[in-house]
Amino acid sequence: MNFFRSCVFLCLCLAGCGVKVPYTNQIKNDFNLDSEREVKKVQFYISSTIILQKSKSSGNQGTADNGSLIASSNKEQDRIIIPVNAKCIFDKYGDNDALIVRFETGVNKTISFSVRPGQANGKYYLVADWYQEKGGKITYGDDIYYATPSSGSAYLQVVLKKLQKTKRKDRIIKGMKV
Repeated sequence: MNFFRSCVFLCLCLAGCGVKVPYTNQIKNDFNLDSEREVKKVQFYISSTIILQKSKSSGNQGTADNGSLIASSNKEQDRIIIPVNAKCIFDKYGDNDALIVRFETGVNKTISFSVRPGQANGKYYLVADWYQEKGGKITYGDDIYYATPSSGSAYLQVVLKKLQKTKRKDRIIKGMKV
């Protein structure tokens, strides 16, 4: 009997677990997420790591007192790393039905995700102006950053829970004796 109770408990626990799925227009329509008020209730996640980076370089050349030539250069890098499965919340809608989400508080610290034209899967991917040599140009806060090429594959996800409740009543009949 304890084995039976354990099996029932395990089934109920597994039935309540959620699975991360891509956020698509199909999900949006199935769950009536048409208004900003409804979308703000949804917890979003990202599918892969996003790395935003910017760098400044400076340098000068000259001669030392002993007559040797001196070339000096300085390079300063600033990187923002948003790890896989990081939680984010809906901030507002952007152009072309893009979702603008936020991973942290701060003025203009948002990132846009949108359905790519011609994509049959309907996933909301990271939006950036992509350049071959630098990556994807994104304004984050009040600064310009470049997303690494691998960041371009990041899309939004949501947790989908399928709840199913089953009630079963068993009765064991031993039979009759003459």
